[in-house]
Amino acid sequence: MRKDPPAQPYRPDPAIEALSAWLADPVDPARFPAHTLRFRNQRWAQAVGLGDLDEAAWIDHFGRFAPLEGNLPRPLALRYHGHQFRAYNPDLGDGRGFLFAQLRDGPPEASATRLLDLGTKGSGQTPWSREGDGRLTLKGAVREILATELLEALGVNTSKTFSVIETGEELWRGDEPSPTRSAVLVRLSHGHIRIGSFQRLYALEERDHLEALVAYCLATYPGAQPPQDAPDRANPAVILLHQVVERLADLAAAWMIAGFVHGVLNTDNMNITGESFDYGPWRWAPRWDARFTAAYFDRTGLYAFGRQAEALLWNCGQLAMALSPLAETPPLIFALDRFAPLYQAAMARRLCWRLGIEPRSAEADAHLLDTAQRAMIESGLSPDHFFHLHRGARQPGDDAFGSALQGYRALDAADAAYWQESAPVHLHIEEVERIWAGIAEHDDWRALDEKVAAIRALGRDLGKAPPAPPPA
Repeated sequence: MRKDPPAQPYRPDPAIEALSAWLADPVDPARFPAHTLRFRNQRWAQAVGLGDLDEAAWIDHFGRFAPLEGNLPRPLALRYHGHQFRAYNPDLGDGRGFLFAQLRDGPPEASATRLLDLGTKGSGQTPWSREGDGRLTLKGAVREILATELLEALGVNTSKTFSVIETGEELWRGDEPSPTRSAVLVRLSHGHIRIGSFQRLYALEERDHLEALVAYCLATYPGAQPPQDAPDRANPAVILLHQVVERLADLAAAWMIAGFVHGVLNTDNMNITGESFDYGPWRWAPRWDARFTAAYFDRTGLYAFGRQAEALLWNCGQLAMALSPLAETPPLIFALDRFAPLYQAAMARRLCWRLGIEPRSAEADAHLLDTAQRAMIESGLSPDHFFHLHRGARQPGDDAFGSALQGYRALDAADAAYWQESAPVHLHIEEVERIWAGIAEHDDWRALDEKVAAIRALGRDLGKAPPAPPPA
């Protein structure tokens, strides 16, 4: 049974100020005509010491962006480059968002705590808006609430939707009925340093800043050391690449076992902490179909469901290129070559977790994964329904998957009440549109509230996803 994060005191730590002169631009938030609080993530607010804010103070900080005590005096729009659908774009950066604050989670006496960011979406124009209005639609904000809540429940390392405030403007968009309502969203994330942040410094030949950013990331987002046989394993740039490869291999597997399609896996959307964020045209797959895409504009299927691991490995390759001034080529290639086996191991590990069974061996778990994928393809079941049906090794059937499943021991979590329900919680597109229709047509938020409650109940019954084993 997964527990909510415990309440902690507020501990500001704007560490990024040491880099901000060359990594970001100070900006001012937009002034909005209205501020109606629509979503407040109280459990995560408590975890970072902000749970006691009353509604007026909440809106002041997360709608008008009055600085939090001891934190950034002005928001920062981060600078970065990136490959967008494999085309390099040097004119990127935070165009409708900014970094608002940094703070710590965990108890003050803990030896290791995380530095977390409060970042925005829809908070106004910046130097990087590129003719955009810097705004976010309310529908986009509602979709991000849903995506982050279900991904968190399914054990994916994801940003958390912290706050949504409706802002009283009419927006015109080409991909939804307009005019449409506006909102400003605040995310709680484990950092906003992207692969594109390193690409920018590489393109501008700012070697000293590249070294400084590597050092910041290693100190701020610590991870495991490379394997003992990794060449040049003491080199900070090599260490960082190994850590990013490990994190993104696990993230790709997490998306797959969740049945999730991110939709836009550009290098400017890749957080070096391995945290999933920036939810635009996402979808949950209605069936196990490698060709299924989330974005209507992804006409070649570059970021299709079954190509997400390939996309993340390609992005790791771009990080290796950006780090090449700081390391020789063979150690960087060695790190990249670890992605495929790490991904396969993470797929098997997360499959067993979602099925509620105890892993057996690398060979047996890999066989189970193969038969599970074939069973989903042949049955046409969505991943949500498939994992719900077979939770705790139930209803194994007489196919290859059923034979493979019979050798596994169910975990206690399989007895939870959720698994006795006739159907799983899901967010297929029809369900998302149903929830939004109640808000758009009647300003009725009950369906959203009920869905979030059901998703959190699922997360409690699933428990915490298993961590990856440390490198050998």
